[in-house]
Amino acid sequence: MRTTTLGGSAVGVTQLALGCAGLGNLYQPVTNEAALATVAAAWDAGIRAFDTAPHYGLGLSERRLGAALRDRPRDTYTVSTKVGRLLVPDPEGGCGDDLANGFAVSATHRRVWDFSADGVLRSLEASLDRLGLDRIDVALLHDPDDHAEQALREAYPALERLRTEGVVGAIGIGMNQSALPARFLRETDIDVVLLAGRYTLLDQDGLVELLPEAAARGRSVVIGGVFNSGLLTAPRPGATYDYAPAPQPVLDRALRLLEVTERHGVPLRAAALRFPFGHSAVASVLTGARSPEELRDTVEQLRRPVPDALWDELRAEGLLAVDTPVPVSTPSKEPS
Repeated sequence: MRTTTLGGSAVGVTQLALGCAGLGNLYQPVTNEAALATVAAAWDAGIRAFDTAPHYGLGLSERRLGAALRDRPRDTYTVSTKVGRLLVPDPEGGCGDDLANGFAVSATHRRVWDFSADGVLRSLEASLDRLGLDRIDVALLHDPDDHAEQALREAYPALERLRTEGVVGAIGIGMNQSALPARFLRETDIDVVLLAGRYTLLDQDGLVELLPEAAARGRSVVIGGVFNSGLLTAPRPGATYDYAPAPQPVLDRALRLLEVTERHGVPLRAAALRFPFGHSAVASVLTGARSPEELRDTVEQLRRPVPDALWDELRAEGLLAVDTPVPVSTPSKEPS
């Protein structure tokens, strides 16, 4: 599987990366066996980039990912995790669950927002302990929507120092909006933006400012949320978009996308996976999986050829703007 380095760093990521929120029991429990098997299936498919965060299952995702990778040669894969939420033990939370935050785990800890320099160091130290690894390759500021100034003044300089010292290989920001990451691209020297849900077949907000900024500065973008919370896997009433039931106009648009892709014999999720690679700044697409079967299906969809005529029809139908960059056709079954 093709590998691309992130921005000006030497850190490489494979074309497809595994997002590990599911390993933290996102919405529903996943067994330890299934979590380990999912990472193993990703490895067998050639995936060598893995993304996690303390937020995911109150540290469960990091613990499971570290266990799954522990016997793999450390120089052969890339791990990214995030800073901004510290996990603090909650003696009164053990009887409850964390489903209010989306994770089917016991609420043994509470999350405390902290984008201070000290918070960055404490967060990464705790992540290393949970992962059981010797280093973190990519450190990302996680959702600083309401903490932009502190993240710029305190957290970013701390990450920059860690990169200079060689403690981490690359630094960046991960969000589901594009405006603030674009500001970070202009005002800092981050290597990468992890952009979730804002550059998909349904939503090209990232194309307005963020992606051109990244391309102009030689920085990289990793695209997450290409299925927009599931709507682009199987559009139907009740399907989710941005973690909530899809509004009717959005559902109608997804159904129109489905009609076009089916006319060309291409599953909608295959087109959704391939679409972001039309932009030169996109280094990788990050998708989640909670089982080996889900992982293998994702890899299979990425390997499906997508004809140029499909993109042409999406433009002709007004489902993509005429100047939206699209991938070239993929004649082989291997990701390129």
